[in-house]
Amino acid sequence: MQLTAKLIQVLPVQTGMGKNGEWKKQSIILETDGMYPKKVCVSFWGDKINESTLQTGNILDVSFDVESREYNGNWYTDLRGWKVELAGSGVSVPAPAQGYGQPVQTAQTAQSAQAPPPVDFSDDTSDDLPF
Repeated sequence: MQLTAKLIQVLPVQTGMGKNGEWKKQSIILETDGMYPKKVCVSFWGDKINESTLQTGNILDVSFDVESREYNGNWYTDLRGWKVELAGSGVSVPAPAQGYGQPVQTAQTAQSAQAPPPVDFSDDTSDDLPF
């Protein structure tokens, strides 16, 4: 999935030791655009984040996967980012295959999709109906 939003907060880096060695997690808080803005937390694991783009107020294109897991009868959902870049940087994210991982349709992307112009039949005077 992909989201374009404004960076409003960078949370402190979390580190620890696991059975596979040391791990590192960086979370960021984004705010969507629109009439009713939403705040979204996206986490990046390892070294998958370009820290030069992490300045509060930047508009970012964030690519992420949604993952849910169950623990003690409760379900927890995590947005795991795998790519972040400045919006409009000219680098395009490859389109995923059909199904899982389709980009999120936002008002901005809906406006950019243009419908073909309507066909004008007002000048057509021929009588070519098949019945």
